[in-house]
Amino acid sequence: MSVIIPALNSADSAGEVEVSADVFGREYNEALIHQLAVKGMAGLRSGTKAQKNRAAVSGGGAKPWKQKGSGKARCGTIRSPLWKGGGATFAAQPRSFDQKLNKKMYRAGIRSILSELLRQNRLVASEDIMPSTPKTKELVAKLKDLSKSRVLIIADELTENIYLSSRNIANLEVTTANELDPVMLIAADSVIATPAALKAIEARLS
Repeated sequence: MSVIIPALNSADSAGEVEVSADVFGREYNEALIHQLAVKGMAGLRSGTKAQKNRAAVSGGGAKPWKQKGSGKARCGTIRSPLWKGGGATFAAQPRSFDQKLNKKMYRAGIRSILSELLRQNRLVASEDIMPSTPKTKELVAKLKDLSKSRVLIIADELTENIYLSSRNIANLEVTTANELDPVMLIAADSVIATPAALKAIEARLS
C-alpha cells in the first residue's frame, strides 16, 4: 500500500512522489511524539552549570580559632557554606540531560510525525528546490510563496550550494534524510523534501 506526496507546485519537474504507507501513513501518536520532542529538546541543553562545594574552594586549611574559650561559635574552616566565600551547599555539577529512547520508539515517532505532516498538507516533494548555484537570491526565489513560513528542507545530501545559499535566510533550516530531527519537523510550517531524500527516509524507517 502506498500514499502520494504532492509536488511543491505544478511547475515542479519532479512531480508527485509515491511512498510506502507503512512510513507515511501511520496514525497520530501524541504521547510518543511528545516523548520524542522532550528528548530532542533535553539533548540541546548544555548541562555545564557548575559550582564549587566546600572541598573545591581554596584556602581554609587551618582552624580559624581554637575550639573552646574564645566565646565564639566553634568553627573548623572558613570555607564552610555558612561563611562568605565558602563553598555552596549541594553545589551544582556538570551533567547530561540526555534521555534514553530506544530505536524502535524513535522510528515509530518519526513515522507518526511525517504521516501527520502529510495529512496536514505540510509535507511536499520538490527536486527543483535544490539550487544550482550557491546564491541566496536563487533559493529565495524558489521559496517566494513560503516567505512568511518556517520552512524545513530535507535533502538527500548537504551540498555546498544548498548550504551556502540557505544559511542567511530567516526561518529556514536544512537537514538531510539521515539527520532527521523531530523538533525541527514539528516546528516547521512547511517541509520540502527531495524525491531522493523521501526514498532514503522510506528505506531507513521501513
